[in-house]
Amino acid sequence: MNVQAIDHIVLTVKDIDATCLFYARVLGMNVATFRGNRKALSFGVQKINLHPYGKELDPKAKAPTPGSADLCFVTSVPIPDVMTHLTSCGVNLIEGPVQRTGAKGPMVSVYFRDPDGNLIEVSNYKRLVAETK
Repeated sequence: MNVQAIDHIVLTVKDIDATCLFYARVLGMNVATFRGNRKALSFGVQKINLHPYGKELDPKAKAPTPGSADLCFVTSVPIPDVMTHLTSCGVNLIEGPVQRTGAKGPMVSVYFRDPDGNLIEVSNYKRLVAETK
């Protein structure tokens, strides 16, 4: 076995429409409809499938729960610009900018929550002098 990438993950959410609106507006993801009326959020070569809480599709996680995810997304946008965008969208930052270590090394991150309370981290691998002081 040689796992090479994550194709998709599944988020269990209270309100699919609110989740789609948030991820499209705040994170620039594309909302896709597939297999009937199922919804997914696509970005790069990955996607996040959305399951409505209480109506999850089988097979599913043992205890699917809205707000239990902790996700990190990588961007090429400088973190100060990310922060400005988040503020313009009315998103409250929980923490950041802070130095973290990602899969490819040091990065600068900011943290906030989505409508279900999932912890969202947006990171940039480019070190910015103003952020590291």
